[in-house]
Amino acid sequence: MAGRHYTAASGTFKPRSPALFLLLALLALTLLFYIFSISTSSNSIGNLISSRNPNSGIDYSFVSSLEKFLTKSPRSVTAGEDTVSGTTSVEDARKLDDSIWKNENQRLYDEPFYPAFSPLKVYVYEMPAKFTYDLLWLFHNTYKETSNLTSNGSPVHRLIEQHSIDYWLWADLIAPESERLLKNVVRVYKQEEADLFYIPFFTTISFFLMEKQQCKALYREALKWVMDQPAWNRSEGRDHILPVHHPWSFKSVRKFMKKAIWLLPDMDSTGNWYKPGQVYLEKDLILPYVANLDLCDAKCLSSSRRTTLLFFRGRLKRNAGGKIRAKLVEELRGVDGVSIEEGTAGEGGKEAAQSGMRKSIFCLNPAGDTPSSARLFDAIVSGCIPIIVSDELELPFEGILDYRKIALFVSSSDALQPGWLLSFLKSVSTAQIKEMQANLAKYARHFLYSHPAQPLGPEDLVWRMMAGKLVNIKLHTRRSQRVVKGSRSVCTCECRSPNATSPGPLS
Repeated sequence: MAGRHYTAASGTFKPRSPALFLLLALLALTLLFYIFSISTSSNSIGNLISSRNPNSGIDYSFVSSLEKFLTKSPRSVTAGEDTVSGTTSVEDARKLDDSIWKNENQRLYDEPFYPAFSPLKVYVYEMPAKFTYDLLWLFHNTYKETSNLTSNGSPVHRLIEQHSIDYWLWADLIAPESERLLKNVVRVYKQEEADLFYIPFFTTISFFLMEKQQCKALYREALKWVMDQPAWNRSEGRDHILPVHHPWSFKSVRKFMKKAIWLLPDMDSTGNWYKPGQVYLEKDLILPYVANLDLCDAKCLSSSRRTTLLFFRGRLKRNAGGKIRAKLVEELRGVDGVSIEEGTAGEGGKEAAQSGMRKSIFCLNPAGDTPSSARLFDAIVSGCIPIIVSDELELPFEGILDYRKIALFVSSSDALQPGWLLSFLKSVSTAQIKEMQANLAKYARHFLYSHPAQPLGPEDLVWRMMAGKLVNIKLHTRRSQRVVKGSRSVCTCECRSPNATSPGPLS
């Protein structure tokens, strides 16, 4: 009977104590909660470790991924049915424009959230092999020649890897849909279905590995090929994506493609690399460098292993905004807890940089020849809090990621004051350091290029950022088709104010 139990000695039933029943129930619930918490915690840690340790099915190495890609991919391709190999007419562009309008009109009425929450539809040009596969093979067949250096001593092939964003994006876009993991972008095979057009030309490989005049001739050929396409003529390139991630690449002809969406490492405003009006955030997109260093595992993320306060390794004499490096080194060299090393990404450079960053709490990231460098992303994947001293720096995916949670920003004028930087770093609390290190562990995945491309990886964030630009791209394309040429109604973004770094509060 409910609420009673049998006593053998008396042979009678005796009422159960309500207080005892309540106590047992509470103990049971506590035990269940504890077991559930342990299970959840174990799963969370397991997921974190799993996400930070690439499995055998994912390639994070450019060389390794390229080897597999070239093995199973054709050396040359046949142009798609929409691709034009000769000069097109105004009538071709008009016909395509009508087809695009019909397709967009149908999507407007059929898809309730178009274009805000629809997957991006990207048409990938099937360019002749000399612009694509032949250049990949050129790298593949020469990358072991590590003695091939640039004028500043950096290994050429390592520089190409740092700027290999064109490979990672293209490899994902053209992979069989059954092998792709990203759902926010789909490849389409008819131009009238496309939101955007991707130009798969390897501008960095051609710049570094081809003879100068041969490279310029190839650039001119690529320019003509693209500008002959009806889709280019329809929008004047406004909906075309052009990867020019190294600031020297495509330099001789890119002024003719300044209305396209450029994929860049930064937006140097000094005029050394980009002319005024060529690049701006409203039109273009900043992408991270490919990190030189390996991803730090859970053990090396522990701050207890980090005995160096501030670390820097790199070339100390740079041009333009990078001149601040020599001044900072003069201020910091020999200071207790600070490690300053001269070096490049050449042989032995990776090991030295990786060892130094993994032993340090903070990593100095001053400007170089350009406002950005791969060092920032090396620090992030190493769990070393970046100290950014680069007043003109623009950052990748900043519409999605908050870099104040993983880095400290210092103005050049403050950093050069005697003793200021060291005092500033020592004032950062242990609690804030631990919080920022935990955020670095979470953010690292956003800077790891891979094949297949992973959700929340850099390839994924490229398309999330691009989706935010889409309505504005369509707006400017349509305005350009009806506004009187030369009128004052033509909108530009050249009046924007220049970027300047503000350190902001510590909290």
